[in-house]
Amino acid sequence: NTLTFGACSITMSARFAYNTSFGTRSLYGNKFAWYSLLIVSILQVAITYTPGLNTEIFGMGPMKAEQWGITALFSFIVFLVMEIEKGIRRFLMARGADVGDSEYGFFDEEPMPNQDISLPKGASHLNLTTLNN
Repeated sequence: NTLTFGACSITMSARFAYNTSFGTRSLYGNKFAWYSLLIVSILQVAITYTPGLNTEIFGMGPMKAEQWGITALFSFIVFLVMEIEKGIRRFLMARGADVGDSEYGFFDEEPMPNQDISLPKGASHLNLTTLNN
């Protein structure tokens, strides 16, 4: 449950690449994100509390209130970390840093052009041009 709701937190935060998700814009932005969150929540509760489904198939038992609290806490922590990262990216972007990965960095290798100029079987190396009438 913690992983599922953590992924939901990432989904709700990642709807805006640089802008914060704390605000009214995130409440009224994408209604399908809210629908998917509702569907996932209903399915997760059903998986957690349906006898046989939870014990036999998923190998888990019903959760207590404290466990749901821990799940909610970690989901909020994931959401908060995502928002902090966006805040750092906004700060760096205002200072002119490349936060969109458009430049090659320390760990990146510049792509080498494909040097293989062999042609498929039956193709010619002739430089053909079109004829103008």
